[in-house]
Amino acid sequence: MTDPAGSRLKRFAELGLAPARFAKVLQASDRTPLLQVVKTAVAASLAWFLCLLILPGDLPIFGTIAAILVVQPSINQSFSRALERTVGVIAGVVIAYLAGAFFGVESWLILGTVLVSLLVGWVFRLSQSTTAQIPISALLVLTIGAQTPGYAVERVIETALGAAIAVVVNVIVVPPVKLKPAQDAIGLLGAEVANSLDDLARLIAEPSTPKQRMSALVTARLLRAMELKAVAAVTTAEESLRFNPRRSVHRTALDVDNRLLETLHVLVLRVPGMIRALDDRYDETIHTEPTAAGLSTEVARAAHDLRLVMQQAEPDEAPVDDVPTLTEPFTVLAPSAAHWILIGSLLEDLRRVREVIVEASESS
Repeated sequence: MTDPAGSRLKRFAELGLAPARFAKVLQASDRTPLLQVVKTAVAASLAWFLCLLILPGDLPIFGTIAAILVVQPSINQSFSRALERTVGVIAGVVIAYLAGAFFGVESWLILGTVLVSLLVGWVFRLSQSTTAQIPISALLVLTIGAQTPGYAVERVIETALGAAIAVVVNVIVVPPVKLKPAQDAIGLLGAEVANSLDDLARLIAEPSTPKQRMSALVTARLLRAMELKAVAAVTTAEESLRFNPRRSVHRTALDVDNRLLETLHVLVLRVPGMIRALDDRYDETIHTEPTAAGLSTEVARAAHDLRLVMQQAEPDEAPVDDVPTLTEPFTVLAPSAAHWILIGSLLEDLRRVREVIVEASESS
């Protein structure tokens, strides 16, 4: 006996229309913090009652919507959204008022006003949020308040009140500072860069299979994705500190994170290239080169000192031997004719790697 529901689900899955896929479209990757939900509810309630007190007669829809939209994860975002919302409402109200004054209220006028509002946002290069708000405000004024004297002005005042209340609530109940996710992302990136350096040291010192070299190369190439994630996390942390009353307390930690990112950026560019060069020009005798043992040791020392730099920046990390090892001169013996290009390339990249790690170690 066939199962029609199962058959439909199978067809949906084949077409990319499975219910789980719809759920993923609707759901965010992270749950909105409960604190932000509570602040939004408080701001909306305060806006509702204050607007009713100051502007009795009409339900304070504009002010409540503004309060809901303006409460954002950071104070800086709340300021931006408040400005966008207020400017959008003012522009929409002015356009609707002028259209109604010159042409009256006609069905064709409503559609024309919406189109003109969108063009105004495009001409002045306004943000997407502001551009969307202009026709919405114009539409509401033309359809709801066209026959009510003073309706347009009251809606502007109401919106400004709602936005101001939301900003005040967000300032009083300070949003969380998102430094920990940034520090975690940078710590993971630093650990993986050090692991890739260890992989490279082993590949130089010992014979390896193509599979081992390819595995090390694929892992090293993933460092770029981890770096982008760390950059995004630091950007979010900076956003959470902007206009935040606690920003001075955390500014030093954020500066350390930015310096670490600059160091790791150079390594993310260099280390995969070193492993790729070794894989491209590898042969079974590379580890017998007189310089290979010393080169492998220096790469391993670079991994050690990078972990030390990360530990100094993040004292909570697992302890590492606190003595830097990239301090002794490295004597380079002349490589064979078959390997001089590879050895030279690795030495130059190692020089740059050593330079940035030593610089980061001295500045931490």
